[in-house]
Amino acid sequence: MATSLLALIDDIATVLDDVSLMTKVAAKKTAGVLGDDLALNAHQVTGVSADRELPVVWAVAKGSLRNKAILVPAALLISAFLPWLITPLLMLGGAFLCFEGFEKLAHRFFPHGDDGHAERVAALTDPSVDLVALEKQKIGGAVRTDFILSAEIIAITLGTVSGAAFTQQVVVLVGIAVIMTIGVYGVVAGIVKLDDLGLALSKTGSAMMQSIGHGILTAAPWLMKTLSVVGTAAMFMVGGGILTHGLRIIHHLIESSADQAEHLPYIGAVLGGVLPTLLDAAFGIFAGGVVFAVVTLVSRLRRKGDTAAS
Repeated sequence: MATSLLALIDDIATVLDDVSLMTKVAAKKTAGVLGDDLALNAHQVTGVSADRELPVVWAVAKGSLRNKAILVPAALLISAFLPWLITPLLMLGGAFLCFEGFEKLAHRFFPHGDDGHAERVAALTDPSVDLVALEKQKIGGAVRTDFILSAEIIAITLGTVSGAAFTQQVVVLVGIAVIMTIGVYGVVAGIVKLDDLGLALSKTGSAMMQSIGHGILTAAPWLMKTLSVVGTAAMFMVGGGILTHGLRIIHHLIESSADQAEHLPYIGAVLGGVLPTLLDAAFGIFAGGVVFAVVTLVSRLRRKGDTAAS
């Protein structure tokens, strides 16, 4: 009896160790999506009155949990009955990441208007605007954005655990879904209240606290910009990495280039380590540009067709 109990405990410990390892690997692979996830969700609640910021974040977080409650079972069903779909889905997710990253670059360097910022400001200052409806609209948009990002996270995680036992897949997918939701929206809640914290500290009687408060107020906008830049770069690295791993020829070329770079004097070890990531990112930018060009062309053709029809 004692021997059987110890064996059972050992099996459970082994399973938990495997789950922990796979969860760490999945978290590392999905971390690239998080920078953009944080920036996007923090941006979604800008313009909301200060006393409604946290309720809005909480509403979006609940929507995110509902999204993952749909996505996790769907991923498990695909893994159980249509495992061949995992790689194509990952490739689609990687292509979407690259497209989204390239779209951000295109809007940054070739801006088209102000993305509706003036309209949002006017709406917030117009007493005739229904702020409750505006808030619901913001929440709905944020939840829809979260669905896409959550799908990417779940797809990447599914690719990590596709060869594991079903029980381990369930534990890892559910664990990642919960951890990512709590982590993202906990950090978002902190980000959107940074300005309130800085303002409160700047009004204290302590000179040191006032300096810290002014520093927070100065740093908060830069934090958002940094998150956006890091998130965009990570989208190319993660999305490009997914695509190159799915294209064996490209993956082999990248590995060969890294092996050759390792033999260079002085910088070989460092260059060999970072070169695959840089090449993945470069391929991600290229792939994102191709998808962006196709989407833009199709969109313009549709608009011309609609104009001709009218």
